[in-house]
Parts: sequence; structure tokens; C-alpha cells
Amino acid sequence: MNKIDKLTEILEKLNSGEITEDIRKEAIELVSRINPLELSLAEQKLIEKGMKPEDLRNLCEIHMEVLKDELVKLKKQIDQGHVLDILIKEHDEILKYLNELEIVNNKIQTMKSFAGEKKEFTKLKYLADRLLETEKHHQREEDVLFIQMEERKITGPTRIMRMEHDDLRERKQLIKELSENVSKLDFKEFKTKLDEAVKYIIFNLRDHIFKENYILYPTALEAIKDPKKWQEMKRQFDKIGYCSFTPTY
Repeated sequence: MNKIDKLTEILEKLNSGEITEDIRKEAIELVSRINPLELSLAEQKLIEKGMKPEDLRNLCEIHMEVLKDELVKLKKQIDQGHVLDILIKEHDEILKYLNELEIVNNKIQTMKSFAGEKKEFTKLKYLADRLLETEKHHQREEDVLFIQMEERKITGPTRIMRMEHDDLRERKQLIKELSENVSKLDFKEFKTKLDEAVKYIIFNLRDHIFKENYILYPTALEAIKDPKKWQEMKRQFDKIGYCSFTPTY
């Protein structure tokens, strides 16, 4: 059995929900010996065998444990201004917004009426706009980075990421609509809808960012070897445009 087949077998066991200590040890030992590209190919093979992409969304703790140093290694291999450097730094900013959103939502959930501190609702509108702005980030990923990966037959991971972009987009739009109509809604209903949307966004976007930073981007760097191709991708990024929070160089 080759490494990809063995890893595919392990991933099936991990996703079955029946994780014994022996399976855990076997997974750690195997996953520690493979690169992100091989890991992505194994996940893709599971999808081709009939596993739904959503069943692979939440990587098990073993996967996370093994990949914890991948981002550090990746950063050492790319220069400032590289396509992946831009995306990673945008992720850093998005994660800050998610932290702020969590705080704002928690404060709003303690309020009895819209007559509370108006600054929290102003901040909610600001954060809703920043979340919608991340669409430009996703567009660059989908129209440039993902295309290059898919041309190299890496379609499983990008398929999952595209699906998650779609799911996240719907919740981001809902938070925006709620932030603009808070005074027009029953306050209890408003808080319930906001709490559900915010918690979904915070959990799933954090998870999404982790998978891109620690799996997808290292996979891309492993698969796309030609420096000229990365330069071409940077020009395509420039053409699409950036977010207001994209770091400048």
C-alpha cells in the first residue's frame, strides 16, 4: 500500500468517529512523515470515493496537532509581498475583526433594548462591512490561486474552500442586514439572529483560515514551483484589487 492509500485509510478511520489510542498513534506517526500536498491528495481521494466535502471540514485534533508548525515553515519560504504572504497577513487582520465581533456580540447580548450604548451598534456595522470586504480576498483566492492548483489536479481542497466561501458569504450578508435594521426589528429576535450568525461566522471562518494557512497554502507552495508563475499571479492579484485592511509594502 502506498503512502497516499495508507493515509486515505487513516483519514477514513479518523472521520468515522471511532478514534482509539492505536489509531491516534498510527495517524500521528504517518501524518508527521508526509507533506501538505500528499495530505490534500488523500482528502481529495476520499471525496472521489464518495465522502461529502462537508464531512472533511473540521479536521480532527490529530491533523491539527501535526500541522501546527506548518505556517512557521511556510513563512520562512516566502518573501514579503509574495501572493501567500499577502493572503496570510490579510488572514491576520480578519482574525482581529473576528475577535472584535465576538466582544461586540457578547455586549449586545446583555442589553435589554436598542436603547443601550449606540457605539456597540456602530461597531457592529463597521465589522459587518469589514467581513463583506473579505469577498475581495476570497475572489483572489478563487480566481487566481485555486485556478493554478486545479490546473495541477489539486481539486479536493479548493472545492471545500469554495463551498465554505459560499456558506460564509450568506452569514456575512445576514450580519450586515441585521446591523442596518436593528431598530426596525423586535430586539429579542434581533439578538437571537445576530448571535446565531456571529457564532457561525466566528467558528467557521477561524477554522477556514486555519485550513488555508496550514494546509492549502503550503500545498500551493509545494505544487507551484515556477517563480515566474507566482509573479504572474501577483499581477492578477493587483488587477482584482485588495481590501482596505490589506497591508501595504
